[in-house]
Amino acid sequence: MTGATQRKRERTMAKVAFLGLGVMGYPMAGHLARRGHEVTVYNRTAAKAEAWVEEHGGAWAKTPAEAARGKEFIMACVGNDDDLRSVCTGEGGAFGGMDRGAIFVDHTTVSAKVTAELYSEAKTLGLSFVDAPISGGQAGAENAALSVMCGGDQPAYDMAEPVIDTYAKLCRRIGESGAGQMTKMCNQIAIAGLVQGLSEALHFAEKAGLDGRAVVEVISQGAAGSWQMSNRYETMLDDHFDHGFAVDWMRKDLGICLQAADEVQASLPVTALVDQFYKDVQKQGGGRWDTSSLIRRLRALG
Repeated sequence: MTGATQRKRERTMAKVAFLGLGVMGYPMAGHLARRGHEVTVYNRTAAKAEAWVEEHGGAWAKTPAEAARGKEFIMACVGNDDDLRSVCTGEGGAFGGMDRGAIFVDHTTVSAKVTAELYSEAKTLGLSFVDAPISGGQAGAENAALSVMCGGDQPAYDMAEPVIDTYAKLCRRIGESGAGQMTKMCNQIAIAGLVQGLSEALHFAEKAGLDGRAVVEVISQGAAGSWQMSNRYETMLDDHFDHGFAVDWMRKDLGICLQAADEVQASLPVTALVDQFYKDVQKQGGGRWDTSSLIRRLRALG
């Protein structure tokens, strides 16, 4: 390690709180600890926080406020708007424990409305708030290979970026507060159409009596190729759907997309249709299946 690299690492060592230890947050917080940051974690289920500390060291706190106290950066990866409000401003919320000048980084996919609300409230308290939703799934979190799309004030982003880089392959500020969440909506809109198209292609291959693996070997090398095809086609062909982002969470995200589309007067006909297809999957009992389970809906149709 060169002297310059060592000095850069020393500059980026920080006191960090991480709120939310789900399938994404648990490994993300682990990368922070392995990089040498001083990490305190909080999770609604204390047993998960205790297990994280046993594995990674650091400390765990009983409330978000306790976790945030004395920290430079507070990262959160929770479930939805209400969960985020709770860890920020609810009883024992992080904002109540943060020092002036501290930076809250939200990795949750939430509405632009709650982002604007919390950004404004943070500002009145002398805090910074960066919306920084993530893409890459559980594998991306485990392999420190997430794409992170950010919105917020430039100085706050510049300070937070070296910490976020711990678990990111790409981190970019897209614009002012809310721009990160709007970019994540673009991400989910694109994925919805891709997964439906891939499901239809594989279903068609099955009905036509073709070898699905041979089909994908050929078409993945051309214009049809995608991350979804490369990483999900085999499990889709094998009818296994426990390998990624759950349908319940995707419907939550697509609901956010469709609401925002109404507000900005964007037309999202395919997204609206795929959202209803995911509703059908939920009716099949597939709320916890991963998003590639759209093909199971087609199989059920015959």
